Amino acid sequence: MKRVLVYSHDTFGLGNIRRMLELARHLVHSSPQVQALVITGTPALHTLRLPERVDCVKLPCLARDAQGRYAARSLPMPLQDLVRLRAHIIRATLAQYQPHLVLVDKKPFGVQDELAGALQADAPGAQRPPLVLLLRDILDSPQATQPVWQRNGYFDAIASCYRQVLVVGCPSVYDLGREYAFPPAAAAKLHYCGYMARPAGRQGREAWRSALGVQGAEPLLLCTPGGGEDGAQLVDTTLAALALLPAAQVPRTHVVCGPEMPAERRAQVLRSAARLPRVSVQEASDDMMGLMAAADLVLAMGGYNTVCELLTLRRRAVLLPRVRPGVEQCLRAERMAARGLLRMVHPDQATPQRLLQAVQVELGALASGQPLPPPPRMDGLAQVSAALLGHLGLEPAEPGLPLAAHPGPGQGQGQAQGQPAGEAWA
Repeated sequence: MKRVLVYSHDTFGLGNIRRMLELARHLVHSSPQVQALVITGTPALHTLRLPERVDCVKLPCLARDAQGRYAARSLPMPLQDLVRLRAHIIRATLAQYQPHLVLVDKKPFGVQDELAGALQADAPGAQRPPLVLLLRDILDSPQATQPVWQRNGYFDAIASCYRQVLVVGCPSVYDLGREYAFPPAAAAKLHYCGYMARPAGRQGREAWRSALGVQGAEPLLLCTPGGGEDGAQLVDTTLAALALLPAAQVPRTHVVCGPEMPAERRAQVLRSAARLPRVSVQEASDDMMGLMAAADLVLAMGGYNTVCELLTLRRRAVLLPRVRPGVEQCLRAERMAARGLLRMVHPDQATPQRLLQAVQVELGALASGQPLPPPPRMDGLAQVSAALLGHLGLEPAEPGLPLAAHPGPGQGQGQAQGQPAGEAWA
């Protein structure tokens, strides 16, 4: 049995751990000879389902503020002491688990360089397992990313320590190597895998619409700020936009706050929603793919997982992305909006009136049956699994997991999402 250790970069939200667990799930499904152990500091691990042959080592939580500064999240201790504790746990896990492959998320040396010591602490004569770095399509602006990567030696680390860099995106959307000026030795290790199409939800479209009391073919709006920790602007602006409409014109709307939305903010959302007709609120859901399949229009932020889910399901969406402390979500929303795949409202201009106008335009396009353009390549899960299995000397035993195949309402697409879809891989 081949052992894979997965390091998930987790200080804010659920995006990273959801992405890494999905990759681990697909990997072990692709070969019965693989198991995976995920190292994560997410505080919401209890809300996530662990796949078969996948387990987790929980690190003490870190937090990141709006300026991007790190601190201990729960334990009253200095940051440097908490990082040392996390690094010790990571090093002990590597020593005892003895992985055949290590997959590292986002930063070559981990958060606050907590991986550096563990990756360099090889016994004399010991053979370090292959290291593979996973990067999402967009990290941050080039102006913010390039100096940090150069100053921290990340390019040199890729050239000297990492066997490959897997990018779950398409260069025709965002050419990561060019945008961040990867030097030749690091750029040579980049492998663009495409975006990650997601498996279908556990509950189908009609079952969810029935459970939510949606009448016939009436449109359903879904508002989801992802994990919810910084989703207040999206939810508040959505509810304020709906309040501008006459009661009889408020569309059926369902809000999922997210498991990390602070309790006081969630209580405020409940109070605001209670003043509106046909608006329901849910604290969290472990079947967002099912809910998105049930919806006709999704109001969301711009996280990688959310965008992949929307592209998989071919759902119309209005995004209000995060722009602080980084602009990654905004860049992704801009690139996807430029391709006509969704609509974006910049958060600095997100008045209720402007958001309502965007919603009405999208609902009008839905009613007229206007199709969405084809998505970019969406076989990232299969590509990443195949690359990792190759480093383990294995081949996929199965073609992959069944993926969602829900055409957008009224669009009638014929492309099944279990197939590579959209543009050629440039």
